[in-house]
Amino acid sequence: MFSLFKTGFQKIKNALTKTGSFLKKELKALFLKPLNVETLENLEKVLYEADLGSTIVSDFIERIQHFHKEDPKASPEDYLKELQKRSQEILEELPIVSSRTPPIGYSKLIIIVGVNGAGKTTTLAKLANLYKSEGEKVLIAAGDTFRAAAIEQLELWSQKIGVDLVKTQTGADSSGVLYDALMKGKAKDYSLILCDTAGRLESKTDLMRELEKLTRIAHKFDETAPHETYLIVDASLGQTALEQARIFHKFTPLTGIILTKIDGSAKGGIALSIYRELKIPIKFITFGEKIDDIAPFDPEAYTKALFFD
Repeated sequence: MFSLFKTGFQKIKNALTKTGSFLKKELKALFLKPLNVETLENLEKVLYEADLGSTIVSDFIERIQHFHKEDPKASPEDYLKELQKRSQEILEELPIVSSRTPPIGYSKLIIIVGVNGAGKTTTLAKLANLYKSEGEKVLIAAGDTFRAAAIEQLELWSQKIGVDLVKTQTGADSSGVLYDALMKGKAKDYSLILCDTAGRLESKTDLMRELEKLTRIAHKFDETAPHETYLIVDASLGQTALEQARIFHKFTPLTGIILTKIDGSAKGGIALSIYRELKIPIKFITFGEKIDDIAPFDPEAYTKALFFD
């Protein structure tokens, strides 16, 4: 899977066109002015509008003030480089969570969670296609049994991609689908299982408890499972995405986050807010409707796309 992370700068840059264009234009204009109280207030406003969050904004303001004292004649490009450097530092801090490795003879299980509308099921298909292209033997578990369209959607995607699918009828117990997938995965030597789940409304505690049930089922089959739990969040939601991550992590410990629709919003800066607070790795970003509109998250490429052409 190592080559998954050899992503190009251009692909991430294209996905972040809206966010990057907004930041670069506004910041360059500000840094052409004297760095006084008014400029700093406007800088704070611009950073908030990019949805960087209060902690990141305060950090950046302090960094710029210190940098200005060290180099009063710095150019706008110098200030942008300083912000890019600080952003990359934040994203490269050590995470507090990590994935597990399955025992020999068992499939790696990745559970996909998220609210309705975030692009969860489509993102799962993109992941399946990506992993298959890297040589993995992939099995999909259609665990969103509350929505018939989700099962049908995954069935169509699995046929198009050329991977196998475990499913059941609408309304059935999703934990049964997961168990069947785990059994098939071990019997047929699948290297990877991607399990979909119903879109959870974070206000519905009873639904969130069902995610805990899936985790228990997986753990009974393989005490190291699930090996990854990825949360799918819509980047255009801004700080709401951060709140979703907080809540999901409370009910089902996350090992990764995938940001979707990052090309349709000026709020791509939310990746920094999420990682700074939760230290859960941003694994992938998605953009567009095509099956290959997905890229592994790269902190350097991401931060350069935010602040530079």
